[in-house]
Amino acid sequence: MALPRFYPIFDDADWLRRTLPLGVKLVQLRIKELTGEMLKQQIAQAQGLCREAGAILVVNDHWQTAIDLGCDWVHLGQEDLDTADIPAIRRAGVKIGLSTHDHAELDRALSHDPDYIALGPVYPTILKKMKWHEQGLSRVAEWKRLIGDIPLVAIGGMSVERAQGALDAGADVVSAVTDITLNDDPEARVRQWIGATT
Repeated sequence: MALPRFYPIFDDADWLRRTLPLGVKLVQLRIKELTGEMLKQQIAQAQGLCREAGAILVVNDHWQTAIDLGCDWVHLGQEDLDTADIPAIRRAGVKIGLSTHDHAELDRALSHDPDYIALGPVYPTILKKMKWHEQGLSRVAEWKRLIGDIPLVAIGGMSVERAQGALDAGADVVSAVTDITLNDDPEARVRQWIGATT
């Protein structure tokens, strides 16, 4: 399965309104602070925008809401795996992407037959405090050898300038967050990303 090579992650559906028209075809909605109806509205909006744009929406964490709204993809961290009902997600026909940071987590992720594996942080990241040091491109290459045909997403400290190195090392997809959201001109940065990954 081939996924688009550029994979931005946003915390609000408004970002999708701004970036999908630029040509984004794979996007994750990662909302940590909303619950209930407000969360549902955000995911429903994002899903509508993605369908209109012919893009893939990946819902971070909120797998039950994703199922309820008929979404196609969820992304789960290792902590999410403790509580997620993987058989229910699969029965609903929802594809699953899983985060990994070390070999034990990779083994656990592979036991769930994921539709993609994410490895991070490839470079130091300011998005969240992490107990893992940067993985580096050699770990990207190692992960790709270990997972074979499963798409590999490189995440953490990624920038337009670093994208090609990650792809050359074996990543199939490169994910970005703050390189876009903290940029003075996010739309221009997204255009640069698309240019660098297509």
